[in-house]
Amino acid sequence: MKKYTVTANGIRQFVVEEGDGPPVVLLHGFPETNYAWRYQIPVLAKHYRVIAPDLRGYGETDKPAAGYDKRNMANDIRGLLDALNIKKVALVGHDRGARVATRFAKDHPHLVDRLVVMDNVPTRIVSRDLDAAVAKAYWFFLFHLVPDLPEALIAGKEEVWLRYFFSDWCYDPTTITGEAFDTYVRTYKAPGAVRGAMADYRANAVDVAQDQEDAQVKIACPVMALWGADFHAVGKLFDMAKVWAEMAENLEAHPIENSGHLPQEEQPEVVNELLLKFLQTWRG
Repeated sequence: MKKYTVTANGIRQFVVEEGDGPPVVLLHGFPETNYAWRYQIPVLAKHYRVIAPDLRGYGETDKPAAGYDKRNMANDIRGLLDALNIKKVALVGHDRGARVATRFAKDHPHLVDRLVVMDNVPTRIVSRDLDAAVAKAYWFFLFHLVPDLPEALIAGKEEVWLRYFFSDWCYDPTTITGEAFDTYVRTYKAPGAVRGAMADYRANAVDVAQDQEDAQVKIACPVMALWGADFHAVGKLFDMAKVWAEMAENLEAHPIENSGHLPQEEQPEVVNELLLKFLQTWRG
């Protein structure tokens, strides 16, 4: 596995890469980094050139004060592809990465052959459907919008903060333990790491405005939506097949049983099988 940095769209991006063949880009979510794809990268790399950056504000990628609206984060990925001389990709995004991937597919449709979105309700739809039940499930979404306070409360308590999310969001609350948990804790203890993740959420108003501009434009390329059937804030709260049918013309949708918010880590074999099947005709 190669690890390197690329300066693109004004920031230094940290990337892991493995394999040769048609390019497949993996975009992680919160509260993770590209480490989230550790079960997918070696499997996909047998057939594809797998590229997994840390998003702006996360992991080892730069954490500037601004630029976290999803159009600009999609431009981070566009800049990365330009630097790597890649003309078209299969794009896979989970959670926050799915928001970036969705915006990328709408803004740069000629660069995306197919799109996978994992355990994500689009930002516009969360905003549109916000009621008491959604607000309760998405409390963190709202909390992270508050300036400065989350960073102050989380500082020195990163283990408690992350343990809550990984336990509450996984079907098996012990899924992210040991080395995996320690890896994420080290990442979020780094200077600026919590602020970077919060900045991603704090772009919400701009993200919604961007999404409303082209709300009626459906994604034209083939799209596969995956979600944890047992996650209280997604699969159990939204009709995910209906949600993504509103977003995409050419859709297949699959709930992942015995999974919460992190299907790629909770049920990696199931996810890998679905990814390989969906990608099998991607020739670059």
